[in-house]
Amino acid sequence: MERIAKVKRKTKETDISLDIDIDGSGKGDISTGIGFLDHMLTLLAKFSGIDITIRAKGDVDVDTHHTIEDTGICLGDAIKKALGDRKGIKRFGFASVPMDEVLVNTSLDISGRPLLVFNVPYIKGREGSFEAEDTKEFLKGFTTHSSITLHINLAYGDNLHHINEAIFKSLGLALKGAIKTEGTDIPSTKGCLDR
Repeated sequence: MERIAKVKRKTKETDISLDIDIDGSGKGDISTGIGFLDHMLTLLAKFSGIDITIRAKGDVDVDTHHTIEDTGICLGDAIKKALGDRKGIKRFGFASVPMDEVLVNTSLDISGRPLLVFNVPYIKGREGSFEAEDTKEFLKGFTTHSSITLHINLAYGDNLHHINEAIFKSLGLALKGAIKTEGTDIPSTKGCLDR
């Protein structure tokens, strides 16, 4: 069974179409109108092994927040849809990524219970038109709509570009581990991952 999904979201603030193939080769074809977000999502595709195509238009004349948040919502919806009943997945994923002076540790559980723990205390500033703190807003939308429990911990480091890059790479690697299939059972003693 193919693990693919298409998601469309249109509001007064954004117009987004997104396609994923969970069992792809890590191709990212991303166009959000926000160069730094495109870069981060291309990294996420590469390190997760998920093929991701995104076309997003948003009210970037106001600011980038709506586009970033809504792209996270769409990616979360797509991951949840593509995983279906989650039979056979490993469920848990972990990654520790050094990026020069930065170290980020990420753990996730495709649990059916959305939660974000974002232990990155000083992520303020800009990368071009991208507000670095919007990484958290992207991840909140992503976790809520994917029903994933996600813990991201910045161990140390202070360069904003490196912090963001390590976050997205480690998320990709953790997802890659969690979405692998190793059988046909639901990986839960409850027999389901949505309650």
